[in-house]
Amino acid sequence: MEPHTDATLLTPLASGPLPRPTSEPQPPTGHTASTAERGAFSLAVCTCGWSGPARRSRDLARRDAARHQAA
Repeated sequence: MEPHTDATLLTPLASGPLPRPTSEPQPPTGHTASTAERGAFSLAVCTCGWSGPARRSRDLARRDAARHQAA
């Protein structure tokens, strides 16, 4: 097998620090609840760290999320 001789060389990337965002991302305010799947179960989870009980019914998990978000 012969080496590929028609390849074009690229210049190396400039070394230096990558640009950083000017401000740190802020956590969301309030509660944002949704549902998550774990195997055959569905559960309500929230951005505050709360999680509801595992349910076989997705509808019940959605209701748990809505109740938590309203409270």
